[in-house]
Amino acid sequence: MKQSRPLTITGGQLAMPGGLVSGGIRLDGGLITEVGADIAAQDGDEVVNARGQIIAPGLVDLGVFRIDKASFHFGGITRAALMPNQSPPLDYPSRVSMIAKSGKPDLWVHPLAAATCALEGRELAEIALMQDAGARGIATGRRWIADSGVMLRVLQYAAMLDLVVVAHGEDDALSGEAAATAGEMATRMGLPSAPAEAEALAIARDIALAEISGARLHIRQVTTQAGFDLVRAAKARGVNVTCGITPAHFMLSDLATVQFPTFAKFSPPLRSEADRQAALTAIGDGTVDVIASGHDPRGPEDKRLPFADAEAGMAGAETLLAMTLTLVRDEVIDMARAFALLAGNPARLLSVPAGQLEAGLEADVALIDPEAPWIIDRRKMSATADNTPFDRQGTQGRVKALFKSGVQVV
Repeated sequence: MKQSRPLTITGGQLAMPGGLVSGGIRLDGGLITEVGADIAAQDGDEVVNARGQIIAPGLVDLGVFRIDKASFHFGGITRAALMPNQSPPLDYPSRVSMIAKSGKPDLWVHPLAAATCALEGRELAEIALMQDAGARGIATGRRWIADSGVMLRVLQYAAMLDLVVVAHGEDDALSGEAAATAGEMATRMGLPSAPAEAEALAIARDIALAEISGARLHIRQVTTQAGFDLVRAAKARGVNVTCGITPAHFMLSDLATVQFPTFAKFSPPLRSEADRQAALTAIGDGTVDVIASGHDPRGPEDKRLPFADAEAGMAGAETLLAMTLTLVRDEVIDMARAFALLAGNPARLLSVPAGQLEAGLEADVALIDPEAPWIIDRRKMSATADNTPFDRQGTQGRVKALFKSGVQVV
């Protein structure tokens, strides 16, 4: 899908690294060609007036488990990094190549290659060949690699290829099949639980190995005070580590599980209110680098079960932007930081030419009304399943138009 004629968007608020700036943007040949306060349309340009709207980079969703184009478009997502937990897993170059092409023409899909064969954590996969096939990173999948020797070799291999390693941050020997975080709520509800320290142990080990190898390590989800402290300290001493979080873990605590709603079962599980507050602090102080949807829609066969037996996951793509904008309204972060978390930082980690409004980058642009009110209704969701913990919640912030490589897709 190629841009047929230049497009000039005027009269909006540009989401720039320094904050919102009045101005416009010109897109030509699938690239951003001009950005600034005095952008004027040229002869033959298509013109869009973005009055009252934010002109923002298309969101880059790092670490989804399923591709739902309609959901991504609704949420302003133009690029999605797909986890290797597919059927079959992304542990072979031909599979990676197929996934890398699967979003065409209206969505960029960036495969994350399986770190080990069949994601079993034992034998390294053909990572270099999968990079040649289109992989933008390496991932351990839904599980932690328990063998420290294997994980070190993964990180060393990734460092040679300059690929980011996306790791799951829970020690499986402790977390096992737990459905909740150990504490008062899990005890009251009689749920199988694991200590929150399972996260800190996994993160501490992986940071130590990243420090040895010099690799780029991204902990896909950090959800506890101890985990944030470890990442914060590692960054301070120069370790190349980053971390992410999903809206569920900064919006909800384990109090949300009191009525056993399986739509609130996640991996990692919801944490205590103290950990949720620690997450907000970490987002505000720069410890957290990425906010991702964790998009993992689950049908009734996976969710209409007793809480302990239900599968973890949520349909998160459609609510990612709106939930992040609540942090702006609550003055946890400003608008510039919001789009760094949603677009700029994940694009940098994946080494893709996107994520900012900058001449020469791909023309992936969203027009957003940050004040547009709407009610999240799972019955109207575009995802392949409707398992959102935010059902019937009022929120603000809607994508009004979305452009991928300069071509309007919404």
